[in-house]
Amino acid sequence: MAGFQEIIGHEQLISYFKKSIAHGNISHAYILSGEEGIGKMTLARAFAMSLLCETKTACGRCHSCRQFLSDNHPDVIYVQHEKEQSIGVDDIREQVVADTEIRPYQGGFKIYIIDEAEKLTPQAQNALLKTIEEPPEYVVIMLLSNHEESFLQTILSRCITLRVRPLADQAVMNYLIGSRGMEQHQAGVCTAFARGNLGKAAALADSEEFMDMHAKTIDILKNIYNEPLYLSREKMMEVKGEISEVLDTMRLWYRDVVVFKATQDSNLLIFKDEQQAIKYMADHSSFNGLNEIQNAIEKAEVRLKANVGYELTIELLLLTLREN
Repeated sequence: MAGFQEIIGHEQLISYFKKSIAHGNISHAYILSGEEGIGKMTLARAFAMSLLCETKTACGRCHSCRQFLSDNHPDVIYVQHEKEQSIGVDDIREQVVADTEIRPYQGGFKIYIIDEAEKLTPQAQNALLKTIEEPPEYVVIMLLSNHEESFLQTILSRCITLRVRPLADQAVMNYLIGSRGMEQHQAGVCTAFARGNLGKAAALADSEEFMDMHAKTIDILKNIYNEPLYLSREKMMEVKGEISEVLDTMRLWYRDVVVFKATQDSNLLIFKDEQQAIKYMADHSSFNGLNEIQNAIEKAEVRLKANVGYELTIELLLLTLREN
């Protein structure tokens, strides 16, 4: 991924960054906040590449851009940490605080990108705070975080916080179909699960485990009325390790049943390739019954989180599905 021109969505943030570069209004510290896979690193890299580009456009052709794209730019530092669960004070002192004393090698900026910045310990944040408060003029620090509330208030008050929002579903669909070559019905499923998160959508598209779980869950739902309860229960045991995704699939399936029952419009379905099965359920279920099913799915999730027995929870859920 190169410059802003190749990023899907996030138009407001891209416009903000471009205007900041054009007007020379660059902050010394940014927080990019949003869920994992939402595009924080992509935006941070595009911003860094543009700042260092000889034309300030992330042209991809100048010496600086070629270095950046080969991950060899000496003025872009990706902070590393050995401990999986935390970024410690030594990591920050060695890779950021001490390094900021060295001027940029070839550009006007030296850019530090700290991914998973919610893992910064309080001591590490305090060490970083000194640099944020009195930075050399060429320093730009970018904190990428899934949880901005993990930062000390002193850090939050001295950084510009930019929240990276989910994309429109259609943008995700277009990407999966156009760039990944997915069939529309498969892209629709991945889009529904991703909830605007392009990184998650791409990961699901590449996941054989996800597609296998999806197929097994659809098989259970399509045969819920005409196969013995013990067989449905056995199938649910096969997907025990992915039960959260299974319940999400069930939610989306019965969402389609409700939508089709109310509108008779197959264009509104997520599972477009299962229109016949969804129509059958819509014709043989009441709105009250479908509401009971949705409530049963929610109850099953709550019970499982409370460590109620898996088999009992699943049997109660399957009984509700069969009876409605």
